[in-house]
Amino acid sequence: MATDIKDNARAVDAAALMGLLPARPRLLALGEPTHGEDALLDLRNELFRQLVEEEGYRTIALETDCLNGLAVDDHVTSGAGTLDEVMESGFSHGWGASAANRELVRWMRAHNEGRPASEQVRFAGFDGPLEIAGAASPRRALTALHGYLAARVDADLLPCTADLLDELLGTDDRWTEPAAMREPARSVGRSAEAGRLRLLADELVALLDEQRPYLNAVGSADEGERARLYGRTALGLLRYHHWMADTSPGRLARLVGVRDRMMSRNLLALADRGPTFVHAHNAHLQREKSSMRMDGRRLEWWSAGALVDAELGEEYAFVAMALGTIRHQGVDVPPADTVEGLLYALPGERCVVDARRLAAALGDGRPAPRVSPWFGYAPLDPEHLATCDGLVFVRDVPQR
Repeated sequence: MATDIKDNARAVDAAALMGLLPARPRLLALGEPTHGEDALLDLRNELFRQLVEEEGYRTIALETDCLNGLAVDDHVTSGAGTLDEVMESGFSHGWGASAANRELVRWMRAHNEGRPASEQVRFAGFDGPLEIAGAASPRRALTALHGYLAARVDADLLPCTADLLDELLGTDDRWTEPAAMREPARSVGRSAEAGRLRLLADELVALLDEQRPYLNAVGSADEGERARLYGRTALGLLRYHHWMADTSPGRLARLVGVRDRMMSRNLLALADRGPTFVHAHNAHLQREKSSMRMDGRRLEWWSAGALVDAELGEEYAFVAMALGTIRHQGVDVPPADTVEGLLYALPGERCVVDARRLAAALGDGRPAPRVSPWFGYAPLDPEHLATCDGLVFVRDVPQR
């Protein structure tokens, strides 16, 4: 078996990833089992550069706020704002502080300098405007969508005025109340105003669809694409707030499910634009159901990757990532009877293997699941091997 595994291992580069696939997918997703490690993001950056130069990929999509990410895209395509400004405002979850993310944005801007739009690389966040502690107000998405339509279609077709939206939205702190995540009664999500906003958002999105031939004729493709992003985000946020106010046992599962649905719709829109490289946590990209424990309860939901795979089939590819050690987080050498342990015995600091071939080689002798001493690292589930297109293994993750 050790020989089979060694023969399956290849150096990690774009050619090796593409060699695992029958054809170039519209969405090529690379997962990671932990966040915040720049060594892994450096590898992501290296692969993206190769995919751009060798395989014709033109967009990278990261697990960060889809609306904030527009500022990054503007910077890399047109030079709008300074690098410092977009790192501060263009990323959520504090990831603008990452040196690897900064280098990605810097390289994208340098690559695009002097190139025509058709040859430029693009940046996208595909997460909703959500944090662990809560969700953003739908104001930004709703007012942007309304403003786009109000500037282009007959006012009689609009379901409401901007003033009515402002009145119904009220103050943003009503929506961002941090206590609402733990106390549903503190959420505004099932108020009369929220219910009416949800209907109006649906009508605005319907109008956007109904007027698409005209809107395409009088505006740019990018303007229309952003308007549709505003519509998806407004409806997704209003749905998320609705479930924040729920008191049923299914509340938390619905919240994580709504988030991944928002992710999936954004990814499908990016796939329509062209070949896209996606990077996020394995749990958001895998084809299997995702799960986690929260407040003593096991939650299960279909990930964004599973939802996208259900629509795109072979045009979606998922390469998971597994790690050997993260010693600065207490994650030491993996047990020999785990997938990570088997790969740790190979020479070299990193490799990529055909996950399905590895699963077949293991046969009925499935490895034991690895147990992490640190909550921030999710080891590979060996039962998922057969549904991955590939597996990237990084032997040791150094502290930066």
